Amino acid sequence: MTSPVDQQWAERIRALAAEKDAVILAHNYQVPEIQDVAHHVGDSLALSRVAATVPQSTIIFCGVHFMAETAKILSYDKTIIIPDERAGCSLAETITAEQLREWKAQHPGAVVVSYVNTTAAVKAETDICCTSSNAVEVVQSIPADVPVLFCPDQFLGAHVQRMTKRKNMHIWMGECHVHAGINGSELKAMVAAEPEAELFIHPECGCATSAMYLASEGVVPQERTHILSTGGMLDAARTTTAKKVLVATETGMLHQLRKVNVTTDFQPVNRAAVCKYMKMITPEKLENALMNGTDVVDVPRDIADRARASVERMIAIGTPSRVGE
Repeated sequence: MTSPVDQQWAERIRALAAEKDAVILAHNYQVPEIQDVAHHVGDSLALSRVAATVPQSTIIFCGVHFMAETAKILSYDKTIIIPDERAGCSLAETITAEQLREWKAQHPGAVVVSYVNTTAAVKAETDICCTSSNAVEVVQSIPADVPVLFCPDQFLGAHVQRMTKRKNMHIWMGECHVHAGINGSELKAMVAAEPEAELFIHPECGCATSAMYLASEGVVPQERTHILSTGGMLDAARTTTAKKVLVATETGMLHQLRKVNVTTDFQPVNRAAVCKYMKMITPEKLENALMNGTDVVDVPRDIADRARASVERMIAIGTPSRVGE
């Protein structure tokens, strides 16, 4: 329960937001104090779509930089502020627009599919974006004889290739340092210690491929192994009757899972799976952003327009009930 001091802070933040005509958006991996004061909590793309539809003129995006860029892409006329512009993303930084252009030159005629966890400049060089929940559907929408360049996450790419059985799919060898650190040996040990637990595994995780292999071999229970986006985890958490769920993603996700289901025990596969960039957004920095309007996120108009087209192509394919990374 929120303490009186925290409640006073939360009321002050909400009052400041109203005064500044601002809405506060928080990613699922933010610290609990930020999640609890935000007007909207969710995954990056869902929050960006919220940013495009809310009436407020200013968006305070509590997440990492590429997420704030995506919000700017989808709501260009609004002011987008991130409480700390240094909050980057190790996955988004694994590929630059120049590297993508060079890769495309090596594979003329290929269709570029980029995860939304990329910079605006990379999205501008992309044919169609995807999220972890619709990546399979996006790749399946491309004619079978057309090569696919999938970037930047190698684990999500491997998951998509496994599901689609596509032979002409080239995968960029990028990774999120947090998700890559959640490995198969840890997962196997946790399952051995908790044989009745369900498994919620993000496809970015280094253990995702291992989990599917272990499930197929009967080492972990296939019927209780779920490869899910963060939004998918929330949906599953609302309906599960399991006493315990082992969660393989950034530990900030546990806060939302425990809020929507107070009877199930949600525990991380790896307690060290903490994104230092997500945790750079502190309550103090949020308050400073509201008071002083820093740090403003901008994207050149030509890049934003091209990037928006790649996101809109994804949405046109068909939007799942809950999309996101």
